[in-house]
Amino acid sequence: MNYKETLLFVGKCLTITHDKQNLKLVKEDIVSGNVGWDNVVKLSTKHYVFPALYCTLKRANFLHYLPEELVNYMKHITDLNRERNLQIIEQAKEINELLTTNNITPIFLKGTAFLLQNLYYDIAERMVGDIDFLVAKEDATLVLEILKNDTYKFTIEESTYLDNSKHYPRMVKKGCINAIEVHREMTLKKYRPYFNYDVVKTNLITSNSYIFLSFKDQVLHTIINKQLNDYGYLYKSIALRNCYDLYLLSYKTDTLKAIKQIPTLFKFLNVFLCNASFVFNTQTYIPFEKNKQTTNYQKSIIKLLDSPVKYKNHHLRVQFLVFSKSRMNIIRKTFYSKKHFIFVSQRLTNINWYKRKLGFKSAL
Repeated sequence: MNYKETLLFVGKCLTITHDKQNLKLVKEDIVSGNVGWDNVVKLSTKHYVFPALYCTLKRANFLHYLPEELVNYMKHITDLNRERNLQIIEQAKEINELLTTNNITPIFLKGTAFLLQNLYYDIAERMVGDIDFLVAKEDATLVLEILKNDTYKFTIEESTYLDNSKHYPRMVKKGCINAIEVHREMTLKKYRPYFNYDVVKTNLITSNSYIFLSFKDQVLHTIINKQLNDYGYLYKSIALRNCYDLYLLSYKTDTLKAIKQIPTLFKFLNVFLCNASFVFNTQTYIPFEKNKQTTNYQKSIIKLLDSPVKYKNHHLRVQFLVFSKSRMNIIRKTFYSKKHFIFVSQRLTNINWYKRKLGFKSAL
């Protein structure tokens, strides 16, 4: 199995709880012995869906077709992730109680929100990074003070932080498994007029004393975060974890109707639905508006998937352009922003910064 074949196989596997046609196709692939399980493990791990893959295969009663050693390994990793997620849920509960006691309403986002809402059949399915939550801008300073008093600390020096990002630097607390990120925005600066706290605050939902974005806004945030914040549209990349989140959200709300809420960003969001429909081999659950742009965009993605060398070169070009634009913007601001000048100066005089960029361990 090459990369594209493996990607599409894993994509179909993630839908077999609901999709009978994909259930049949996956079983045929497995029974035929044509599945390259080493590639499946590598790809699903890279895409952070390895536990989800195990859980869906288990629900379909397909595990007895797999090598026993592989099943044992998948179960081990999934059990570890389940335990980790239980600790994340407990930490989120503590943060929620801490802030609500101080009359602050945290709106949990992304993976943590999905865990707290029981979006998955098994909480072990979702691999979660940081605990992200959104607060009103006017509450942000107080939130940081409350967290610091609760012994949370920034992972970087505050003086090196540029305050134009969508969230404050990561914070950690001794004895807690996960870092947290306090958001005051959900998008990069250029997209904030279309999707921000004021836009989503009237549609919030409450469940088990937690506050979340509406399901339509969760669809928007899921896609925007990957396509625009992480430049997925430019990279022409398919991220299975984000697609799987969207797939499960599609059972809560109409995903196509959700993205039509922001006409200005529709073309970026629509191709994400197209990509998800492609990788999951279904348009029934994730409809999109088929047009010339989606057709051409999907063709270009397939070409890249068919040629790993072309994909790697494309990725490197986009990475260079994104990095260069970001750094040039920072340098430009050093001429009139004292904060940016200090930021650049500290970077250029910090030996550990050079070591990190060169791949050496920090002296700290």
